[in-house]
Amino acid sequence: MAAPRTIYIAGAGIAGLTLALALAKFGLKVVVLERNDAVSPFGAGLQISPNARRVLDRLGLADAIAERSFAPSGIDIFPSGRIRPIQTLVLGAEIEARFGAPYAVMHRADLADLLHGAARRFANIDIVPGVSEFGLVAEGPRLTVTATEPDGKLRRAHPFAFVGADGVNSITRTKFLGGPVAAYTGKLAWRTLVDPDALKGLFDLDRTSLLLGTDHHLVVYPLPHRGKVNLALFTTAPQPLPLADTPQRPALKARPGTPIAHVLAAAGESWTAWALSSVETETWSQGAIGLVGDAAHAMLPFQAQGAAMGIEDAAVLAPLLAASPSAEHAFARYAALRQARVRRVQAVSRSNGRIFHMGAPLSLARDAVIRAGGPRDHFRRLAWLYGYDPHLGA
Repeated sequence: MAAPRTIYIAGAGIAGLTLALALAKFGLKVVVLERNDAVSPFGAGLQISPNARRVLDRLGLADAIAERSFAPSGIDIFPSGRIRPIQTLVLGAEIEARFGAPYAVMHRADLADLLHGAARRFANIDIVPGVSEFGLVAEGPRLTVTATEPDGKLRRAHPFAFVGADGVNSITRTKFLGGPVAAYTGKLAWRTLVDPDALKGLFDLDRTSLLLGTDHHLVVYPLPHRGKVNLALFTTAPQPLPLADTPQRPALKARPGTPIAHVLAAAGESWTAWALSSVETETWSQGAIGLVGDAAHAMLPFQAQGAAMGIEDAAVLAPLLAASPSAEHAFARYAALRQARVRRVQAVSRSNGRIFHMGAPLSLARDAVIRAGGPRDHFRRLAWLYGYDPHLGA
């Protein structure tokens, strides 16, 4: 009996671990190289839309995600300075009935922990933490992977394929595929968690809230499993801020008495800032080396689809690596199936950023469109996004 194909993955993040689980279910041997020593709590809140949730559910994570996530009943939209929403987009049971899977929010580290725990239960998944560096050498169809383990031991292998799931600043993309470095988008993400009592009376914490403003917007939603509320503020900045050792306060002026002024006061100097970068490249693979997730297509988070696209990538790529005659063939087919969709999501995310950050008078026209659209307009606009099923290719 032939030995199972071996796939090496760089990065034990959401895309990498989802791919590892999907490959393991096909009986492949998977080795995940991770530079960190433990699951990283990077970020805070994470939105899991139906297109991503159905992939995770099929991997056996439905109950675990339900226990550690929250399904908001809707999205309240507040234009600049308003204390009452002008529209509530329906989520909850209606979006699950419409698209066949829930729309949920959860802490990013909780999802990473669930994926990591699930991967540990597979004998054919080996997660190697603390890898300081790795090397790739392709000689014809033969691929050699080397990796320095924490004890200094050099691992050497000849896998069927190597997949870079190593994030926006992917070494796989830039060093081994000759791809571009990530480009700063001119946007900053400020994230923090606060106690629900700090926002009492401001928002309905059964829902997500979206506060729009000139050159900024704020997303608010509860994380009941953590006993916290997630705050994500997005601002415009010509240059990325230097990394700070301690949390700080955004330099954003807000009119006294407005919801965003209350939020800024409640959160104080607890915010952590990240520069938002994007990746746009046609080169997702070369020979037996390929990319998934942010390594291939990092995008602005203004449609909350960054993680979802990586999850979808895993669902599409896994069966191809399991059945294709060569890794090169698998990666070529994967790119043909994924690139147009990902480009469309990237474009929608950029467009949302412009729409969310409009100032008057354009914002007045935007608000009128939001009111006129009604509470279910997103079901129509985003059916192509939320209704996508990687197993069906549509």
